Amino acid sequence: MPIAIKMPALSPTMEEGTLAKWLVKVGDKISSGDIMAEIETDKATMEFEAVDEGTIADIAVAEGTEGVKVGTVIAMLAEEGEDLAAAKAAGGAKEAAAAKPEPTPEPARAEPVEARAPTPAPERPSTSSGRAEVGAIAKSAGDRVIASPLAKRIAADKGIDLASVKGSGPNGRIVKADVEGAKPGAAPAAAPGAAAPGETPYVEEKLSGMRKTIARRLTESKQQVPHIYLTVDIRLDPLLKLRAELNDALEARGVKLSVNDMLIKALAQSLMQVPACNVQFTGNTLLKYSRADISVAVSIPGGLITPIVADASNKTLSAIASEMKDLAGRAREGKLAPSEYQGGTASLSNMGMYGIKQFEAIINPPQAIIMAIGAGEKRPYVVQDALQIATVMSATGSFDHRAIDGADGAALMKAFKELVEKPLGLVA
Repeated sequence: MPIAIKMPALSPTMEEGTLAKWLVKVGDKISSGDIMAEIETDKATMEFEAVDEGTIADIAVAEGTEGVKVGTVIAMLAEEGEDLAAAKAAGGAKEAAAAKPEPTPEPARAEPVEARAPTPAPERPSTSSGRAEVGAIAKSAGDRVIASPLAKRIAADKGIDLASVKGSGPNGRIVKADVEGAKPGAAPAAAPGAAAPGETPYVEEKLSGMRKTIARRLTESKQQVPHIYLTVDIRLDPLLKLRAELNDALEARGVKLSVNDMLIKALAQSLMQVPACNVQFTGNTLLKYSRADISVAVSIPGGLITPIVADASNKTLSAIASEMKDLAGRAREGKLAPSEYQGGTASLSNMGMYGIKQFEAIINPPQAIIMAIGAGEKRPYVVQDALQIATVMSATGSFDHRAIDGADGAALMKAFKELVEKPLGLVA
C-alpha cells in the first residue's frame, strides 16, 4: 500500500515550514533513517529522516516551497513490489488539492475575458500538472512575482529578471531549478516607493519566519516582563592573563579559549552560588533549577539564535570552548536540533567584539536573566588604592523583577565580577 509522507512537526510549536531542499528524487530507494529532505523552521534548517522503507513514487511539493502546513502530503512512497505510477496516482488527489489555487473570477472564466480584450493574450504552453497556467495567473495578479527565497538570491546574483521566468513550483512559484538555467538579463527596477515625487525610495522585503518570531517574542518580553537592570565594571586583566596561559597549554590539543567561553562558565558558576537567580517565573509558580544551562546569543543571517551550553558550571573551559565552536558553526548553517537551542536557564549576550561599551539586553522568556557583555577597553581604574590603567568591561544583568529581587540580582552581579577578576576559580 502506498505511504503518504507528510510535512513533519519538527518542534512543539511548528505549524508550517519551508521545504528547503530535497535530497532524494523519484525512483530512489530509501530505508528507515535515510535523510530525505532539509526543512526550514523559524529557527533552523533541519534534516528530515525517513521512517519507512520503499521507493519514492512522487514528490508533491517542490523544494523552495514556503508555508507548507504540518501534515501536508509532500511525497508518496511505494512499498516493495508496488508500481510507482499506481502509488503516485494514489496520492494524486491530495497533491492536486494542495497545489490547486483557489479559483478567482477572471482566470476561471477565460472565454469572456478574451472576448472583451481587444488583442487576445498569447497562449501559454500547457503541462500535465497545469502549473504553467497557474504561474501565469499568479504573475499577472498585481504583477507580483512569486519565488522562493533561494530562487530570488540566485536571480539577484545572476542578474535575472524573475518576471521573465516561468515557475514550475506549486501555484506557479519560481524555484531554484527555474532560475539556474535562465539567461542573465537586466534586473527589474527597485519596486515600490520610487514613483511618488518627494518620497524616499524603498523596497519591501517579506519577513522570514525567524524575524517574525524574534519580533513577537521581544515585544511580549518588553510588554509583559518588568525588567530591572544592574551594571558592574569588571577588571579583565587577570582573566586575559590566565586565558593566554591556558591557550599556550591547550595549543597542542587544538583548543583555543575565547573570553566568551570563560564568561559562560563564570555566569554558570555565579548562578550556582546565587540559586535565587537560577529561576523562571511561570505565573503562579517559580521554577528553581539545580543546573545552569547557558543560552549564548549567536548572530546568524537574518536573525539571532541561542544555542545552549548545558550544565556549564560543571564543564571544563576546554569543553565549553569546543562545544561553543561546534554549536556556533552549526547555528550559522541552520543545522541545530531544537533541543540545542530551546530551553536554557539564563542567557549571555556579548557585543564587545563590535566595540559596544555597554547595553541592556531584553530577557528571553521564560528565562528570568540575561547578561549583557560590553567591550574590554583601557580605562583609569583603582587597583589596591592606586590609580592605574586597566582593561575594564561593563556587564549589565537584565532581571525579571517578578522572579528575582534586586538584592538577589545584585548578589549575582557581585559573584560574577569576583569570578572574572579572580579567574582561578573557573579552573579549580
